[in-house]
Amino acid sequence: MSMAYLAQPEQQQQLEWLDGGTLAILLDGKATDGQLMIGRFDVSEGEAPPYHRHTREDEVFMLINGTALVWYGDQEMELSEGGIVFLPKNIPHAYRVTSKKADLLMINTPAGIEGMFRCAGRDRATPRPEGFEISPALMAEGADMFGQVILGPPRQGAPAPGRANHAPITKRSTPADNGGG
Repeated sequence: MSMAYLAQPEQQQQLEWLDGGTLAILLDGKATDGQLMIGRFDVSEGEAPPYHRHTREDEVFMLINGTALVWYGDQEMELSEGGIVFLPKNIPHAYRVTSKKADLLMINTPAGIEGMFRCAGRDRATPRPEGFEISPALMAEGADMFGQVILGPPRQGAPAPGRANHAPITKRSTPADNGGG
């Protein structure tokens, strides 16, 4: 049975992530009885994970501040400040931050992916080893252990006008929008 959990900002684990960014682990599987993981990225322009897919969890990203390109299957989309995207498990995806800075909220359900971030990243509360970097080998190791499949390098590019596979992320209509319940 789950119990209520509260963690103030200073109690949240801060991981060094790609390109010197930070991932704050807001909630993990231990706090949520395995139900979900919530993390918050503070990252800079160009930050991009490898093109990958999740075998165990669905993922939601909300861009609190900044802009990014998102690749989902064979589509490239722009995500603007306040935008949100749902990425079901087993669908290849990636993103690249296109603004100078970005504040990105990530929600995964069920929990477990935090193990990959802890494996490949570095807890900022510990001394930084000389020459530390999140190498492709470290990413692959963490991915293998926690149900991620790396499909290729980080995606490149910027939106090109008229590109066939480029579209802004927009709201889909739901039954409620059409008077249904």
